[in-house]
Amino acid sequence: MVKTNAIRALETAEIQHRVHEYDVSDGKVDGLSVAGKLGEEPERVYKTLVTVGKTTGYNVFVVPVHFDLDLKKAAGAANDKYIEMIKIRELEPLTGYVHGGCSPIGMKKVFPTYIEETAALYDTIILSAGRIGLQIEISPSDLAQMTKARFADLV
Repeated sequence: MVKTNAIRALETAEIQHRVHEYDVSDGKVDGLSVAGKLGEEPERVYKTLVTVGKTTGYNVFVVPVHFDLDLKKAAGAANDKYIEMIKIRELEPLTGYVHGGCSPIGMKKVFPTYIEETAALYDTIILSAGRIGLQIEISPSDLAQMTKARFADLV
Protein backbone atom coordinates (compact mmCIF):
# COMPACT_ATOMS: atom_id res chain seq x y z
CA MET A 1 0.00 0.00 0.00
CA VAL A 2 1.18 3.47 -0.87
CA LYS A 3 1.31 5.86 2.08
CA THR A 4 -0.41 9.18 1.59
CA ASN A 5 0.17 12.47 3.41
CA ALA A 6 -2.87 11.66 5.55
CA ILE A 7 -1.54 8.25 6.58
CA ARG A 8 1.94 9.62 7.26
CA ALA A 9 0.48 12.44 9.39
CA LEU A 10 -1.54 9.97 11.47
CA GLU A 11 1.47 7.71 11.96
CA THR A 12 3.67 10.65 12.97
CA ALA A 13 1.07 11.81 15.49
CA GLU A 14 0.64 8.20 16.69
CA ILE A 15 -3.12 8.42 16.16
CA GLN A 16 -4.86 5.05 16.05
CA HIS A 17 -6.42 4.41 12.65
CA ARG A 18 -7.11 1.65 10.20
CA VAL A 19 -6.62 1.82 6.42
CA HIS A 20 -9.16 0.24 4.08
CA GLU A 21 -8.54 -0.39 0.40
CA TYR A 22 -11.31 -0.77 -2.17
CA ASP A 23 -11.43 -1.74 -5.83
CA VAL A 24 -11.67 1.16 -8.26
CA SER A 25 -11.53 -0.86 -11.49
CA ASP A 26 -15.27 -0.41 -12.09
CA GLY A 27 -14.88 3.39 -11.97
CA LYS A 28 -17.43 3.74 -9.17
CA VAL A 29 -15.76 5.93 -6.56
CA ASP A 30 -18.66 8.04 -5.30
CA GLY A 31 -19.26 7.92 -1.57
CA LEU A 32 -22.26 5.59 -1.63
CA SER A 33 -20.40 3.13 -3.86
CA VAL A 34 -17.37 3.26 -1.56
CA ALA A 35 -19.59 2.56 1.47
CA GLY A 36 -21.03 -0.46 -0.34
CA LYS A 37 -17.60 -1.74 -1.37
CA LEU A 38 -16.43 -1.48 2.23
CA GLY A 39 -19.63 -3.10 3.54
CA GLU A 40 -20.27 -0.06 5.75
CA GLU A 41 -23.35 2.01 6.50
CA PRO A 42 -23.30 5.29 4.55
CA GLU A 43 -23.85 7.07 7.88
CA ARG A 44 -20.29 6.12 8.90
CA VAL A 45 -18.58 7.00 5.61
CA TYR A 46 -17.72 10.68 5.18
CA LYS A 47 -16.63 12.93 2.32
CA THR A 48 -14.40 15.98 2.44
CA LEU A 49 -15.64 19.14 0.76
CA VAL A 50 -13.63 22.33 0.27
CA THR A 51 -15.36 25.69 0.03
CA VAL A 52 -14.47 29.34 -0.17
CA GLY A 53 -16.21 31.94 1.94
CA LYS A 54 -16.79 35.58 1.15
CA THR A 55 -14.87 36.74 4.24
CA THR A 56 -13.31 33.60 5.74
CA GLY A 57 -11.52 32.21 2.70
CA TYR A 58 -11.13 28.45 2.37
CA ASN A 59 -12.97 26.08 4.70
CA VAL A 60 -13.13 22.28 4.85
CA PHE A 61 -16.30 20.36 5.68
CA VAL A 62 -16.56 16.65 6.49
CA VAL A 63 -20.07 15.24 6.01
CA PRO A 64 -21.67 11.81 5.55
CA VAL A 65 -21.58 10.62 1.93
CA HIS A 66 -25.35 10.24 1.70
CA PHE A 67 -25.99 13.91 2.52
CA ASP A 68 -25.26 17.19 0.75
CA LEU A 69 -23.53 20.00 2.57
CA ASP A 70 -26.06 22.69 3.49
CA LEU A 71 -24.20 25.81 2.37
CA LYS A 72 -26.24 28.10 4.65
CA LYS A 73 -25.43 25.95 7.69
CA ALA A 74 -21.80 25.75 6.55
CA ALA A 75 -21.61 29.54 6.27
CA GLY A 76 -23.08 29.84 9.75
CA ALA A 77 -20.59 27.36 11.19
CA ALA A 78 -17.73 29.25 9.55
CA ASN A 79 -19.14 32.62 10.66
CA ASP A 80 -19.42 33.81 7.08
CA LYS A 81 -22.38 35.22 5.16
CA TYR A 82 -21.78 33.23 1.98
CA ILE A 83 -19.88 30.05 1.12
CA GLU A 84 -19.59 28.19 -2.18
CA MET A 85 -17.84 25.03 -3.32
CA ILE A 86 -14.45 25.55 -4.96
CA LYS A 87 -14.01 24.49 -8.56
CA ILE A 88 -12.64 20.97 -9.05
CA ARG A 89 -9.61 22.29 -10.93
CA GLU A 90 -8.65 24.33 -7.82
CA LEU A 91 -8.71 21.33 -5.47
CA GLU A 92 -5.35 19.66 -6.14
CA PRO A 93 -3.22 22.84 -6.26
CA LEU A 94 -4.86 24.03 -3.03
CA THR A 95 -4.94 20.80 -1.00
CA GLY A 96 -2.56 18.37 -2.71
CA TYR A 97 -5.44 15.94 -3.18
CA VAL A 98 -7.56 15.01 -6.21
CA HIS A 99 -11.34 15.01 -6.46
CA GLY A 100 -12.58 11.71 -4.99
CA GLY A 101 -9.44 11.31 -2.89
CA CYS A 102 -9.45 14.43 -0.75
CA SER A 103 -8.72 13.98 2.95
CA PRO A 104 -9.02 16.68 5.61
CA ILE A 105 -5.78 15.29 7.09
CA GLY A 106 -2.45 16.22 5.53
CA MET A 107 -3.53 19.02 3.20
CA LYS A 108 -0.86 21.43 1.95
CA LYS A 109 -2.17 24.03 4.41
CA VAL A 110 -4.32 23.84 7.51
CA PHE A 111 -7.76 25.29 6.80
CA PRO A 112 -10.63 25.83 9.23
CA THR A 113 -12.35 22.44 9.35
CA TYR A 114 -15.84 21.45 10.44
CA ILE A 115 -17.18 17.93 10.97
CA GLU A 116 -20.89 17.08 10.83
CA GLU A 117 -21.94 16.77 14.46
CA THR A 118 -23.56 13.35 13.97
CA ALA A 119 -20.06 11.88 13.53
CA ALA A 120 -19.76 12.01 17.31
CA LEU A 121 -22.43 9.28 17.54
CA TYR A 122 -19.95 6.71 16.20
CA ASP A 123 -16.84 5.18 17.74
CA THR A 124 -15.16 5.46 14.33
CA ILE A 125 -15.93 7.00 10.96
CA ILE A 126 -14.40 6.32 7.56
CA LEU A 127 -13.07 8.97 5.19
CA SER A 128 -10.60 9.36 2.37
CA ALA A 129 -6.99 8.53 3.09
CA GLY A 130 -5.89 10.99 0.40
CA ARG A 131 -6.04 8.71 -2.61
CA ILE A 132 -8.85 7.13 -4.60
CA GLY A 133 -9.05 3.51 -3.44
CA LEU A 134 -7.92 4.20 0.14
CA GLN A 135 -10.00 5.11 3.19
CA ILE A 136 -9.05 5.76 6.82
CA GLU A 137 -11.11 4.62 9.78
CA ILE A 138 -10.59 6.92 12.75
CA SER A 139 -12.43 8.13 15.82
CA PRO A 140 -14.24 11.44 15.28
CA SER A 141 -12.44 12.98 18.26
CA ASP A 142 -9.03 11.99 16.85
CA LEU A 143 -10.03 13.44 13.47
CA ALA A 144 -11.05 16.69 15.17
CA GLN A 145 -7.73 16.75 17.03
CA MET A 146 -5.68 16.14 13.86
CA THR A 147 -7.48 18.80 11.84
CA LYS A 148 -8.24 21.26 14.66
CA ALA A 149 -11.88 20.84 13.64
CA ARG A 150 -15.12 21.81 15.30
CA PHE A 151 -18.31 19.77 15.22
CA ALA A 152 -21.33 21.54 13.72
CA ASP A 153 -24.75 20.93 12.16
CA LEU A 154 -23.86 20.91 8.46
CA VAL A 155 -26.53 18.85 6.66
